Amino acid sequence: MNILLAMIPAFFWGTTYAVTKFTLPDWPPILLGALRALPAGLLLLLVKPSLPKKGEWRTLFILGTVNIATFFGLIFVMAQTLPSTISGVGMVSVPVFAMLYQWLVNRKRPSWLQTLSGFALVLFAFFLFSPGSISLNPIGLGAMLAAIMCIVVGSGMTKTLGSRIHWWTILTWQLILGGAVLSLASGFHAAVEPQLYVSVIDNFSTQNLMGLLWVVGLNTALSYGMYVWLLQRMSVVDFTFGGIATLSRVLSAAWCCLESRLRKPSTH
Repeated sequence: MNILLAMIPAFFWGTTYAVTKFTLPDWPPILLGALRALPAGLLLLLVKPSLPKKGEWRTLFILGTVNIATFFGLIFVMAQTLPSTISGVGMVSVPVFAMLYQWLVNRKRPSWLQTLSGFALVLFAFFLFSPGSISLNPIGLGAMLAAIMCIVVGSGMTKTLGSRIHWWTILTWQLILGGAVLSLASGFHAAVEPQLYVSVIDNFSTQNLMGLLWVVGLNTALSYGMYVWLLQRMSVVDFTFGGIATLSRVLSAAWCCLESRLRKPSTH
């Protein structure tokens, strides 16, 4: 049952690329990250107020920085430096990295079913695109690998903290603290390139509002709520496999590959 529930947040996360592209085009990425995280955290705080204990603030700040602020920042670097093909396939491969991390760091060997499933994912990624036809930016590739590790490490931290801190407090304050870090970065960016932010304000539309409501409400508040809750009931590896089982995630990677090939100049 839990793995079926894990498909719900993965479905909404799989819509991030399309929703952002069609409703929030040309918005500064750091601003989008801040608007995705901080309002969602404040909304959850309003729904059920919680306050970390004195000794929990530092841990939650680290979690918010890794799982929210750093991850979102790396996603933006990927978007600017890698073909969407590689980014999509990279996110599909998260369960494989989760298994390797659990095996090497926590000495938890994957089951035969997980190993076979991971091998199938590698084959799927290989047939989904031709590595020889795509140029890889070292910075973007490094950002992708770091983003994947943020998911794995951040999920592990979230699961471990669940034994000491109530899951709702973990959920709410990692979004608030991570969103605050992104907001500070966005404020600095606005001071450097104010015209980008002025353009957002001047051209704000109903379409932008609908996109923000989707990203903040469904993509973040609901999905991260289920993510933190489920990590207290299943392993990180099982959760990532539940995510990859969703059609939207697989189709997102396939769409990225198709889009890249359509953009490739014809040799005829």
